[in-house]
Amino acid sequence: MSYSKLMIAAMKSGSGKTAVTVGILGALKAMGQNPCSFKCGPDYIDPMFHRKAIGIPAGNLDTYFTDPDRTRELFEKEYSGSLAILEGVMGLYDGVGGVESLGSSYDLATCLDAPIVLVVDAKGAGISLMAQIKGFLDYDENKLIKGFILNKTPKAFGDKLGNRIEEELSIAYIGTVESNPDLDFDSRHLGLVTADEIDDIRERIDRAGQKMGDSLDMDRLLKLAGPLLEVQSPVKKEANNRARVAIARDKAFCFYYRENIELLEEMGLELISFSPLEDDKLPENISGLILGGGYPENFLKELSSNKSMLLDIKEKLTAGLPCLAECGGFMYLMDEIEDKDGNGYEFCHVIPGKASWKGRLQRFGYVNIRDKNGIEIKGHEFHYYDTDNNGKDCLATKPMSDKSWSCIHERGNLFAGFPHLYYPSNPDFPLAFVERVMVYGKV
Repeated sequence: MSYSKLMIAAMKSGSGKTAVTVGILGALKAMGQNPCSFKCGPDYIDPMFHRKAIGIPAGNLDTYFTDPDRTRELFEKEYSGSLAILEGVMGLYDGVGGVESLGSSYDLATCLDAPIVLVVDAKGAGISLMAQIKGFLDYDENKLIKGFILNKTPKAFGDKLGNRIEEELSIAYIGTVESNPDLDFDSRHLGLVTADEIDDIRERIDRAGQKMGDSLDMDRLLKLAGPLLEVQSPVKKEANNRARVAIARDKAFCFYYRENIELLEEMGLELISFSPLEDDKLPENISGLILGGGYPENFLKELSSNKSMLLDIKEKLTAGLPCLAECGGFMYLMDEIEDKDGNGYEFCHVIPGKASWKGRLQRFGYVNIRDKNGIEIKGHEFHYYDTDNNGKDCLATKPMSDKSWSCIHERGNLFAGFPHLYYPSNPDFPLAFVERVMVYGKV
């Protein structure tokens, strides 16, 4: 089956890929199209903005996490509607360690045979962009780059420049995008603010989509994606006699891969959302707990003040409730989290120790994790906080490197540490958790 798809990529980070991608998704919806979307790489935040634009979850595809066959399988499983828009990561050819093609936007485009449209940061630039684009075309072994968009420059000048580049390089000029305050989201140390933290996000995306539709040749963009293929989203089966697992979902805990959630559900779990910020205790009749990453450091006072929730979690985990906790969820289980000013806040007292702000990235990038049972799974780290007790029960290794270190608390039914894990990279890992949940539920 030939899927309609298009990758929005760039020459480097900061070129405006996310803003342009979200604007294009909004414009497509305004045209009556029904797009789905994917993010290349392990980023959690960009897919949240995709979802606000199109109303359905966005997936994460990563050729470092999964081999080509598994990557294509995930894409085909999650494809729905009339076409797929894929947002790239970093520069088009930047992969693992910045020096490998594995894990790059280009690697994913090659895997999926996806046409590429380059978002070119044209601010303060002119005909010199011709040389840059020509270099990217020369490096394109599979001839996937089909078009380009000029970003952050006046439209009149952009049209003049874009038409000349198209004529000389035989690559489709899709249009120019001027600076757009509706997509000028505030920066934060971990990329962008999350979509749920912007009160008028829906209205801003709608306005941005309208402007994007006026700025770009959307019909030409659609033609690059190939014949439109309408695929219905699969109907999710109703939960029936499934093991109930509580999953933290609110402004503080919101980093979850769509692929992880769906794999756990396929393995027999019913995931029950709750809020460590708003609820006073865990949901009833649960056999497991998942505490994902997010921004708990931005809600330390509120989270720490919810004593009934902290006590309920401690009591249930002490009694053996199976638990997976990643990054922010891991810190939440500790005795204390300290804010940037050195103020300490009391937390769950499940894992001894304190988490504190370090002011710079502590560990960043892909990791391979091997647990006590020899199960290996791939993941990613990106955090400015660190703790005085990161655990020593698993071994983490960096790809393309001889660097390794001990990490993670794996004891009894608890698995907690900084790495964000991508379950499809080794389904044996989530299966082991599901089995512990099933056993616990029968006790």
